[in-house]
Amino acid sequence: MRWGDIPLSDSSTHETSSADLASYRLRRERELSSLYATARSLTALGEIDEVLDSIVRAAHELIGTDITYLSLLTPEGELTLKASQGTISPSFNQASVPSGTGVGGRVIATGAPAWVSNYLNTHDVPHDRNFDDLVTPEGMVALLGVPLLVGEEVIGALFAADRTERPFENDEVALLSAFADHAAIALNNARLYDESRSALKQLQSAYLTIERQVAMMERAQSVHESLATVVLTGGGATEIAALLVEHLHGVVTVFDRHGAVTARCSPDLPQARPSQWPAPDAVDQARRSGRWATTSDGAGRWHSAAAIQAGDTHLGALLLTRDEEPTPVDIRTLERSAQIMGLLILKETAVAEAEERVSGELLTELLVSPPPVGPALRARAHARGVDIDSLNAIVVVQSETRFASEVSRRLHAMSPEWNGLAGEHLGRAALLAATDDAAGLAAAVHGRLRRELGSPVRVVAEGVPDGTWERAFEIAGKCCDLMLGLGLTDQGSTTEPYAMYALLFDTARAEDLDRFLTQSLAPLLAYDQRRSTRLVATLSAYFSNSGNLTRTAGALHVHMNTLLKRLDRVETILGDQWRTPDRVLQLQVALRLHDLRNSIDRQT
Repeated sequence: MRWGDIPLSDSSTHETSSADLASYRLRRERELSSLYATARSLTALGEIDEVLDSIVRAAHELIGTDITYLSLLTPEGELTLKASQGTISPSFNQASVPSGTGVGGRVIATGAPAWVSNYLNTHDVPHDRNFDDLVTPEGMVALLGVPLLVGEEVIGALFAADRTERPFENDEVALLSAFADHAAIALNNARLYDESRSALKQLQSAYLTIERQVAMMERAQSVHESLATVVLTGGGATEIAALLVEHLHGVVTVFDRHGAVTARCSPDLPQARPSQWPAPDAVDQARRSGRWATTSDGAGRWHSAAAIQAGDTHLGALLLTRDEEPTPVDIRTLERSAQIMGLLILKETAVAEAEERVSGELLTELLVSPPPVGPALRARAHARGVDIDSLNAIVVVQSETRFASEVSRRLHAMSPEWNGLAGEHLGRAALLAATDDAAGLAAAVHGRLRRELGSPVRVVAEGVPDGTWERAFEIAGKCCDLMLGLGLTDQGSTTEPYAMYALLFDTARAEDLDRFLTQSLAPLLAYDQRRSTRLVATLSAYFSNSGNLTRTAGALHVHMNTLLKRLDRVETILGDQWRTPDRVLQLQVALRLHDLRNSIDRQT
């Protein structure tokens, strides 16, 4: 019954109307009391889902319809069901009504309540087929919708429905609208509360992130200061590794550019001796990328490596091994340490190169200066801890696979063991040393270089008793060339085992060699030069094959008749005595020396 339906001026029904009015007022008071009580309870809620369920449940009890549900407006303009009471079909709870359709569409468009007594049969509102398909199994007939308003904005709609056809009274519409107004406020408060709580969580998360970042920065700053202290106090790879062990709590290994271990420290053994330690895949991956890499092995250990780079030059790697997976802070610390390690290596390299340059300059001046050594040169050598008077041997080194500059660096590194000087002179690596055992010196230098270079190397030592450095250098260098001519590419020796070839490498006897070769081979050499023949080569092959004509012809790739004609020509030039034993020996020695001399000349 609506308030306006009650007649107030008819005296014949005054008594009955008074009773109805009292009953209506009592019902309205209960409804309003229930409405405000429900509204107060809604304001105490916080979670959006809880508020939605509470709104629908309270509306269902307040209005007393078969079905009550609430839909919210999406950014696309659709009304999507969020909570319901009294429904029997699970699929109805997934209902969504497109913009501008159904009772909800009219409520959203007008911002005012709307109802129909029979939803499926009405033509007053546009229908959505999908929603109609959900209405049929639910048995929903009469439908009332009221807007959820926040200020002037419609955020959704609250619906009440019955499974029988009927109109909705104005009181019902007014009651549900009043409830919807309170519900919209509560829902908006819940949304604001949720946004505030989300903002608070984001703020807390940001604060925690800032705290972590600050801790990371402080830790990184601490490590950086410690690394700077290590470098400034003259520390090296071992000290840096020990520092990283302290901060990163794992085993730290330092590799050089060739993959050899230069330092290794662990929590149990802070300064372990360098050893051959297999580099895991992380080291190779870091070297290829120029940055860092992390891998794990079958034992559950994590290996994190950072490449030590200087531009495009690979200088080595730092490796952290531990049971726990490294954090980004650990990786950053490892990278920063690799950068410091790179600077340290560059500094050490620059110092070493400066020392090598000074040492090489002193060595060159000693080799080119005639004795006696002047006081200025002595003073410079003394400043480097070298006693020139004690230097009594020179070592010359040659390698077919390494540059002389690289070999001279190796010699410079070992020169303090013999209180000597090392450097490069005339394209050869050389070492001036103080020793009583030249043969032992040659063997020791050869062994060290062979291990470090990993390739064949020729080492010749020559004693220098009278300070004639230049002559000794030339003799040792020529002997190095002679070794190659003799097929010796990997040996350390003095010049003494090659005394029989002294005519070749002793420059003081160069005239003797020329005289001997002239006496022995001059006619044949002159004939070859004048006629463009190969008599000298033929005779050399003949002796090399022990006079066997078949093998000699094969070695020269000529026909037997050609060989016989050449030998006849040799006999014509040298005479028939060339086959006698003494003459054969002379020719064999002369031919061998001639071949070796040509080989040495080609090398120089």
